[in-house]
Amino acid sequence: MFDAYISGNRKVIVTEAGTISMAQKMKLDLIDRQILHDLQEDGRITNVDLSKRAGISAPPCLRRVRALEDAAIIKGYHADINPDALGFSVQVYAFVGLTSQAESDLQDFEKLVSLWPQVRECHMLMGEIDFLLKIVAHDWDDFQKFLTSRLTSAKNVSHVKTALSIRSTKQLVGIPIELADFDN
Repeated sequence: MFDAYISGNRKVIVTEAGTISMAQKMKLDLIDRQILHDLQEDGRITNVDLSKRAGISAPPCLRRVRALEDAAIIKGYHADINPDALGFSVQVYAFVGLTSQAESDLQDFEKLVSLWPQVRECHMLMGEIDFLLKIVAHDWDDFQKFLTSRLTSAKNVSHVKTALSIRSTKQLVGIPIELADFDN
């Protein structure tokens, strides 16, 4: 059972669990694509510079950016922080299996993970592993403490396998705008 209503140019669907999905009706043209590309590359670009790159004046460019934000196509703006500069030299990926995959148990685990600041990403997976977590720590001992006191002892966790990241050579944010399907 769910409720649906129209909000602007979006159809909003609220499920029993309270989750919201939006059926996007917004048509994106080449200017919108350019705006998305440039903002993804540099979220601090000024509206004037953004409008010049998009080939339009500043006021309509700002209206387009606001429309992209309202449509939840642009979810936010963030700084790219160097973890080593702030003492987070360890990055680990944890493959977590749960004893129960009932929706309520999956949601409980996701809520718990959201409380742990060391977990920077959480992805529910299909297959043998239930969740993939990206965890940062100051050092190996710091990670071991988190692993044993929080993750492996958490309710419903049956097993955890970890992989230490040795080096990262590619970390791109967002999506490849040039390959996006804007026609659906």
